[in-house]
Amino acid sequence: MHLRFVSWNVNGLRACMEKGFPETFATMNADFFCLQETKLQPEQIALDLPGYRQYWCSAEKKGYSGTAIFAKHEPLSVTYGVGTEELDHEGRMITLEYPGFYLVTCYTPNAQDGLKRLDFRLKWDEAFRNRLCDLAMVKPVIACGDLNVAHQEIDLKNPGPNRGNAGFSDEERQSFTTLLQAGFTDTFRWLNPDKTGAYSWWSYRFNARKNNAGWRIDYFLVSDSLQPQIQAADIHSEVFGSDHCPVRLELNMEV
Repeated sequence: MHLRFVSWNVNGLRACMEKGFPETFATMNADFFCLQETKLQPEQIALDLPGYRQYWCSAEKKGYSGTAIFAKHEPLSVTYGVGTEELDHEGRMITLEYPGFYLVTCYTPNAQDGLKRLDFRLKWDEAFRNRLCDLAMVKPVIACGDLNVAHQEIDLKNPGPNRGNAGFSDEERQSFTTLLQAGFTDTFRWLNPDKTGAYSWWSYRFNARKNNAGWRIDYFLVSDSLQPQIQAADIHSEVFGSDHCPVRLELNMEV
């Protein structure tokens, strides 16, 4: 069996609906379509997606953050949040359990200008890593989302000037390394170890997208045990509608 997963930070789903989301959703025909930064409560949108079950995790603060998963397959269980009270007010994580794996979507907090939210961000990273490791002790994990970090210099256009900035601080990069070392594979980089110019987010300023001055901060991670099942891991930079583009993973496995 072949399973297709898509992840997209839509930077406001209502706005993205006007910029081609329904067409992109239909074209990609994913088994699982994960969203970050939905910026809404479920009752604020009427989304008709025949054949899909909808799972929403919204921030308590209106118009902020939020995640969703649209799934063709009914899960055994659904969990919202990372499981730490102080971190779970912003709608940042959903976990679906299936017989063969856990699927997690995550919208990692941004460390913000001057790294003023770095402490909160690193607390999130630790809780997220612990949660994934706990799940992985039960069955393999597929985790996706906007993880708000460019891991290596190859993962952004201008590493030099950005070193120490949010998303490319030494602390965030090390935290991501620690996550991978805990038993997870960055699927895109595993298949494309030397590919340059592959980005998933571009600033709206300075014609960044036109000039492909971007960052790769949207990921699909899998438990290392799933490496043999990875069929494809792609970045759909041709898709517009947000300052991020969708990323896709194909696995040869059963639900």
